[in-house]
Amino acid sequence: MAGRDIVVVGGSAGSIEAVAELVRGLPQGFAGSLFVVVHFPGSVTSTLPRILSRAGPLPASHATDGERIEPGRIYVARPDCHLLLNDGHVSLTRGPKENGHRPALDPLFRTAAHSYGSRVVGVVLSGNLNDGTAGLLTIKQRGGMAIAQSLDTALYPGMPKSAIEHVAVDHVLSPPEIARLITELVRQPIPSLEVVPMSEELSLGQPDEVARADRQTQPGVPSTMACPECHGVLWEVKDEELVRFRCRVGHAYSDEALLVHQAEQLEAALWTALRALEEHSALAKRLASRASQRGHVHSASVFTEQFMDAEQHATVIRDVLQEGIRTGSAADVAAVSI
Repeated sequence: MAGRDIVVVGGSAGSIEAVAELVRGLPQGFAGSLFVVVHFPGSVTSTLPRILSRAGPLPASHATDGERIEPGRIYVARPDCHLLLNDGHVSLTRGPKENGHRPALDPLFRTAAHSYGSRVVGVVLSGNLNDGTAGLLTIKQRGGMAIAQSLDTALYPGMPKSAIEHVAVDHVLSPPEIARLITELVRQPIPSLEVVPMSEELSLGQPDEVARADRQTQPGVPSTMACPECHGVLWEVKDEELVRFRCRVGHAYSDEALLVHQAEQLEAALWTALRALEEHSALAKRLASRASQRGHVHSASVFTEQFMDAEQHATVIRDVLQEGIRTGSAADVAAVSI
């Protein structure tokens, strides 16, 4: 009888140190398989496998599409690719971003839960916002175990805090304590656990078919908001107390992630408006000066009025941008990058 030998780990800002600490505590001959997602921009080169291989005794490498899952190995998500699990194999896909990220935690956690059920241990580490919360809930619903990094050891506690608040996590531990626990869990036979069915669950075999089914059936209700990525209608889905949004093509957001991306869109729109107003002001000022030199008093007055009006509106927008349009935690999380 297998133990809890499928360990899925994810984090964002401040999580590289946490993952390295966790890996450092794993023994040679660890009988499980470790899958790691850390938020990286798609344009960067990730050296995380090298860092993790040096940190502990287990070999780490970027996952390759279609490769078989073996015990005693660490599979790391590549930048700009979701890492999925599918009954003995890993899959890589450049599918829609979730919570603004690719790779994201939720697709890994979700597919692990549907492929391996109670054999899965999900771990949410340091990071901002709440990617991973929905996936961790799926793991629990399928009989797996949920672990969150203790808030006092997380450099950025947003992600583990969200997991603790929305999911009945089994343990809240420091990274070294997590390593000791999963070392024990992988050796213990899985007890008979009742699996709580998901509201959206479908028995489909392809990688991340649950998300694909979401896009085809559009569960939930249409919201009044548009997707920040593709501007399609967002559908609101409530799973227990967790609210999330998904558009037809598959972009997915938690409520907090959606708020931050809306704020980023608003800022971009304001910069565009400011640029257009300043260009309009400069042209109106030039035309007013030219009309005045030619003695066209009425035209000069009209252009001067347009120039002053544009300047006034530009000043208002410039003040808003300088003060910042984000408030509260959204400002903090948006200002921090990995």
